[in-house]
Amino acid sequence: MKLTVTKLDSKAAGDITVGERTFAADFNEPLVHRVVVAYLAGGRAGTRGHKSRSTARGGGAKPWRQKGTGRARAGTIRSPLWRGGGKTFAVAAPQDHSQKVNRREYGAALRAILSELVRQERLLVTEDFGMEKPATGELCGKLRGLGVDHNALLVSAGHNQNLHLSARNIPGIHVATAAAVNPVQLVRHEKVVFTVDAVKAMEERLQ
Repeated sequence: MKLTVTKLDSKAAGDITVGERTFAADFNEPLVHRVVVAYLAGGRAGTRGHKSRSTARGGGAKPWRQKGTGRARAGTIRSPLWRGGGKTFAVAAPQDHSQKVNRREYGAALRAILSELVRQERLLVTEDFGMEKPATGELCGKLRGLGVDHNALLVSAGHNQNLHLSARNIPGIHVATAAAVNPVQLVRHEKVVFTVDAVKAMEERLQ
């Protein structure tokens, strides 16, 4: 299959031939959902924790004697039944929320997402951003030429420091490399702009 290469002035510059295995795969929604959830779960810090009755501070002395007061028996003010007491089933930190995803499943989910982006006309291919130096205004003009003004992901073949510095002050515009782009980035943005070299690198990654 072929993808149209768009110049930075919204004019077509020709076509690029890509593999149907990567850019024309069926959309497997359950698989994509599972991979996206697993990726987000893997990013959780897992620092949430509770104090049990043994770790809550205080409560060393018995609040009143065992008999004769007319009140219920109590051994510590840090009982889970008391306000300020420890939690009954305390969660200990750190916690591991990661979910196992096979490499083949991860690749299949990426191919499904890329193919769906192509079908929805949300994936654009351009020759190169051509950022010789950091210039936010220049990049804004190039993005307007592509018809992209907000909520877009720019994918380059390798790390482009000038592109990264130019895009970091533009709200909603993010930069990634073909080797590191993840499913969450692809589904979260309204438009995904690949360079020609990034498309080739993505195909090599998903072979």
